[in-house]
Amino acid sequence: MLRYLGIRLLLILPTAWILVTVVFFLMRVVGDPISAAMGGRLTQAQIEERKEAAGLNRPILTQYWEYLTGLLRGDLGHSQDNRQISEVVMTYGAATLELVFWSLLVAFAVGVPLGRYAATHRDSVTDGGLRLFGVLAYAAPVFYVGLLLKLIFAVKLDWFPVAGRASTNVELQLQHVSPKTNIMLVDAILYGDTNYLVDVLKHAVLPALALGLLTAGIFLRLVRVNLIQTLRSDYVEAARARGLSARVVTGRHAVRNALIPIITVMGLYIAMMLGGAVLTETTFEWKGLGYQLAEYLKARDFIAVQGIVAFVALVVAVMSFIVDAIVALIDPRVRF
Repeated sequence: MLRYLGIRLLLILPTAWILVTVVFFLMRVVGDPISAAMGGRLTQAQIEERKEAAGLNRPILTQYWEYLTGLLRGDLGHSQDNRQISEVVMTYGAATLELVFWSLLVAFAVGVPLGRYAATHRDSVTDGGLRLFGVLAYAAPVFYVGLLLKLIFAVKLDWFPVAGRASTNVELQLQHVSPKTNIMLVDAILYGDTNYLVDVLKHAVLPALALGLLTAGIFLRLVRVNLIQTLRSDYVEAARARGLSARVVTGRHAVRNALIPIITVMGLYIAMMLGGAVLTETTFEWKGLGYQLAEYLKARDFIAVQGIVAFVALVVAVMSFIVDAIVALIDPRVRF
């Protein structure tokens, strides 16, 4: 087990290096970030002065080396408003982490039970309907689902708030929580006001549904396919031959193995959620890392975009290692 995890841990380094290298050179292909962000607002002399200060007039390989050494020191660069990107990541990344957490809960709560039901009622009308739901949930654009949810549940029914992570007065009060985590749920618990906690949870429902249903459709189809295959296996037939009920056979023997492929691809879909968070956070004005990334893109602040995307790439590499470790613990065959 330790040998397997050691090899997987070592693979993080080349994976992360490739990802951040691709991000660096793609940003340089776009053009000069200072001119793109400040063109028309500063004179050419001022632009050249800023390029000199940022080191952007140096050879590309020199910039690349400084970029890599900066990453090793935890320096993701500075935005045009002179904020450290590492500070931006710490401030807004907690909000995105919170959104991804709620979305994963929705994905598991919806996708796994529906996939199990579809597998145990194979080729029925319900099975067909659930498969159609899975395809539609995966194919529907997340921003469209978000707008639809807002129209129905926020505007028409007035059950949930339209946007934001919390009401304005709640956000202002939670600014004074100590220690502040920037995760609204945790901060509301630390504040100790039940009304504030309810307000935070209500604001999280629609964004979590919009992003979570996308992954729920994938989980539904994966559980269904793998559970059908597992139910045909020899050890499941042996369990049936021992007189175990269908519920016990499915719950104790089949579902666990059927979930292994889901855990395997979970890291990939967490990365997809981070991408979908840009659209979800923009749609619901959920001020997380995706929302801030969209703001930097609109401002053409490519240095800030480069830093945030590099951070996300590193998160994806680490998540891949964590998922591999979990799969190895669940399925001993992976370790050999």
